[in-house]
Amino acid sequence: MNQAPSLTELDQRSREIFRQIVQAYIETGDPSGSRNISRSLPMTLSPASVRNVMADLEALGLIYAPHTSAGRLPTETGLRLFVDGMMEVGDLAPDERQKIEKQVAGDTATTSIESLLNEASQLLSGLSLGAGVVLANKADSPVQHIEFVRIDPTRALVVLVGDGGKVENRIIDLPPGLPTSALTEASNYLNAHLNGGTLSQLRAAIEKLRADRKSELDALTEKIVDAGLAVWAGGDDVDAPKLIVRGRSNLLSEASAQDDLERIRMLFDDLETKDALVRLLSASEDADGVRIFIGSENKLFSLSGSSLIVSPYRDGGKQIVGVLGVIGPTRLNYARIIPMVDYTAKLVGELLAQSRLAPSDLQT
Repeated sequence: MNQAPSLTELDQRSREIFRQIVQAYIETGDPSGSRNISRSLPMTLSPASVRNVMADLEALGLIYAPHTSAGRLPTETGLRLFVDGMMEVGDLAPDERQKIEKQVAGDTATTSIESLLNEASQLLSGLSLGAGVVLANKADSPVQHIEFVRIDPTRALVVLVGDGGKVENRIIDLPPGLPTSALTEASNYLNAHLNGGTLSQLRAAIEKLRADRKSELDALTEKIVDAGLAVWAGGDDVDAPKLIVRGRSNLLSEASAQDDLERIRMLFDDLETKDALVRLLSASEDADGVRIFIGSENKLFSLSGSSLIVSPYRDGGKQIVGVLGVIGPTRLNYARIIPMVDYTAKLVGELLAQSRLAPSDLQT
């Protein structure tokens, strides 16, 4: 496999010509010709000399000609080199920062987590002219109460009351001959260690108690506790990460030619591949800050040639509970969208930490 070129392989004029090709692509989507580049360069260089440099850039795999006798466009490798080594990412303008705060924050005294994340996705879509995406882990919402209720000799109902008073149920199997007192003891034990936390925090606390050998339960009751926690941690769709996508129509408005429309159609197919997109976003939870995927760097976007800019957000306990960002064509305005996504993720985390938002159902 050929190693990607580095900036050290480009002299000053090669960098400037390459920069102009990339910036023109991001702004217009059009190929850049040698004559136009020659006119806009800060140094004097003839179109013939520009063509020679462009040939070198093409040999390095940084640009390509979409059609015979056409100008040049950056390749995905070229875009990656530009984003990683040449792009200057500034801070958000004060008016954009205020717009994000106004739309996402709203009235946090009454807003639910669902509303907050929907607003964040819609906002990112509007500001970026791409599709706003949010992956939310509902299982990490605060929990108020857990209770085991026997429904027959071999089964019990596990009742979970969420932070906003929402009630959800699961059924578990019971060991033969289990006394009702064991269910009561398991309920009391879990509620005693909730402390307003999430299920994942509760599981961690109980594992620590076991490691410290401070568990006060007998073996049978401990099995019920494990079963109750396991049924909420399983692969049930109700507790799977929830995906919110807003602004698909923005992608269509940016399409100007038939090949663009075909690319957007394939991107829509990508967005409908929910499991693959959820896996991609989930992998981004390990990132410390913004992550950028360009085109076929991820197999999900290998056909549509799309880019994804995402950042994880955290709850009040500083635990990562989701990911948000923007999906769009590879000519996204990276320098503008990166700080936008970063600031929105931090703002959502602050709102989750400061407000007791109602964890109403998150719709896909």
